[in-house]
This record gives sequence, structure tokens and C-alpha cells, in this order.
Amino acid sequence: MITLYGIPNCDTVKKARAWLAANGQAHAFHDFKKQGVPPEALARWLQALGWETLLNRRGTTWRQLDAATQGATVDAASAGALMQAHPSLIKRPVVDWGGAGLGVGFDAADWAARAARL
Repeated sequence: MITLYGIPNCDTVKKARAWLAANGQAHAFHDFKKQGVPPEALARWLQALGWETLLNRRGTTWRQLDAATQGATVDAASAGALMQAHPSLIKRPVVDWGGAGLGVGFDAADWAARAARL
């Protein structure tokens, strides 16, 4: 079973959900805003994908952080704590493809290849 993690009003998450529906891929959606970020899932993502991949430094949430907080984000532990406190700092969507691994973001070609492996 595919699990898509994100925020429902994020444009990229909307595209991802539409792609899954259009391609007949059953999935569960985990809303960071309503359900929070599961700590065990975040730990798994950090280990598998790396904190640099997961941390969204281009978004509004990052830009609103003070320079000291930004500067102190230097490793998986500090980034993980920050993402747990501010789920909007996680690049979206995070996708648990079940048997086809984990991914971040939306790329139709990559998603088609992963879906074919399920």
C-alpha cells in the first residue's frame, strides 16, 4: 500500500494525489497538519533519504526561522527536531511506496517506474 505524506493544500501534493488517482494507484494520505509527523516515520526517512533531501530550505517556513536556528541545523538530529516541530519544513510529498522504497517530491516518470514495481 502506498502512503502519501504531506499537506492537502500544497500544489505538489495535489498533483501527486491526482496522478495516483489517474493511474489507479490505491493509497493512504497522511495529513501533516491534522495528524502530525510520526516520529518513527521521520527517523526512517532521515536514515533512508538524508536530512538534506528532506529539509525544505526554499519555503516560507524556513525563511521565517531566525538565522541562529537556521545555522544550527547541521545534521540529521538537528534537522529532524526542527522538522518535527515545523512539519512544513519537510519537502512534499514524502511517499512510502511499500515494496518500491521511499521518495520525496513528484516526478511523473519516476512515479510510473516505481508504480510498475509494485
